[in-house]
Amino acid sequence: MPWGPDLGFGRFWEAPTGDGLLDSLWDPWCNAVKLSGSSPVQKPKLVATLTSADTLASANLDEVAILEVRADLTGELSLEWLRSQFPGQLLYTLRSSAEGGQFSGGAARRAEALVSAARAGFDLIDLEADRDLGAEVLAAIPGPQRILSWHGSAADPIDLARRCSKMAGTPALLYKLIPQAQQAGQELAPLQMLAQLKRSDVVSFASGASGAWSRLVAPHLGAPVVYGAAGGAPGAPGQPTVERLRSHFGLPNLPTVEVLFGIAGCPVEHSLSPLIHNRAYSMLGLPALYIPFHAESFGDFWLEVVESEALSAIGLPLRGLSVTSPFKRVALAVAGASSPLAERIGAANTLVWNSGVWEAESTDPAGIVEPLRLRGISLEGRRAVVVGCGGAGRSAAVGLLHAQAEVVMANRSAERGRRAAYDLGLPFLLLEDLEPQAFDLFINATPLGRSEEDPLPFDLDRLPKRAMVVDMVYGESPTALVQESQERGWITVDGREVLFHQAVVQFRLMTGRELPREAVSEALGLAAGLSK
Repeated sequence: MPWGPDLGFGRFWEAPTGDGLLDSLWDPWCNAVKLSGSSPVQKPKLVATLTSADTLASANLDEVAILEVRADLTGELSLEWLRSQFPGQLLYTLRSSAEGGQFSGGAARRAEALVSAARAGFDLIDLEADRDLGAEVLAAIPGPQRILSWHGSAADPIDLARRCSKMAGTPALLYKLIPQAQQAGQELAPLQMLAQLKRSDVVSFASGASGAWSRLVAPHLGAPVVYGAAGGAPGAPGQPTVERLRSHFGLPNLPTVEVLFGIAGCPVEHSLSPLIHNRAYSMLGLPALYIPFHAESFGDFWLEVVESEALSAIGLPLRGLSVTSPFKRVALAVAGASSPLAERIGAANTLVWNSGVWEAESTDPAGIVEPLRLRGISLEGRRAVVVGCGGAGRSAAVGLLHAQAEVVMANRSAERGRRAAYDLGLPFLLLEDLEPQAFDLFINATPLGRSEEDPLPFDLDRLPKRAMVVDMVYGESPTALVQESQERGWITVDGREVLFHQAVVQFRLMTGRELPREAVSEALGLAAGLSK
């Protein structure tokens, strides 16, 4: 295969004639290439996508190599001003409406804008392969200045490789292929293509919420750049912020990864679990990566991503999952084996691959009991009400029962609440019939609190002065329930503490090692003494 000059990221290549080469890439394609762990790859460059000029001054762009200016969203910005704000390379992108952007002008206007950006002094210009390769544009923008891109519908690895071959007929610094992931499993295709091609000038991942995790795996398969939002609105669905890429996934550093773990849920992009686990892997030198899997249907995700063994085929086997709302009950159902505790709860928040079998466990009870124990609270004989009857509520109730508390379950809807209470042999109350003065401990096991606009799960004015509150919901900072409970002087457990103590047990199950408690709790912003 003929190769062109080295342009920094790798080498562009000429499109081969005929389809014989591409047809031989996979036999079958879904098997991909068998690797022993991820191959050594170069440290990727962080690209920060700017969608609003207002966010640039406050954005933390440490370790960012390239600032992508989405001119279709920001409008035309002064290059001099951009240079004063950012010392690295500037990338001009005018994403068309046909490829998910906002630019809807004609071909002549588009070509004029791209050429003008190049002449003005932008270091890099994004050219859409399906509409920007006219003679005028190519003459004005040389190969080392081009990022050649395509955004389109879902495609299998063979189709992506054929498209990449065609695009590579035009010299460029980087080739970017972004298919949509509309169904579980479609996010695998770009990763399979990267694993097979082993190129250092191709970036490919799937767009959309369910494809967000593929952005994090792609660098381990050779993708030379990782895109993240500079701040504010993301540049595309599923795009994390640059800050999250750094803090939760350690980018742009790229340690060896031989195994994947993750968290599956809907939604899951808010999860702090990647921060916990990846920070611990780094400290202990474990060759692992923990990623968030957004799944609209856990059953489809399980069949198309987990049981397909496609990740093993590209050298990155999935060996453990945290499971969050609303999939904890179905997680128990798909497991090949389960613990007595998970069976008692009727739900699991942890799945671990062990000797060829997926085993289910629940670490949620530890998340409730341990923070209270560390505060010196004895639960024996305490009257506790668990508000919310999903997997989290069931787990909290069982944990409290094992600690010999007297537990009542409460819910807004009667049918689901009565079913959960019946399964666990507990009393049930409609939330509207709850008499708070009869209880000491109040557990929020509902999703309320994830959004700042959410109402409180129960009326704090009706709680007794001796109240203790545990919020199973968490965010980057304390929820409104936690803040208001603390202001009243009550013993209060933040959802980040609940998550931390769940993770301590999960980490041991998944890795066989102990979580570095002090360092991880500090990363979560927890007070000293709450992680022993």
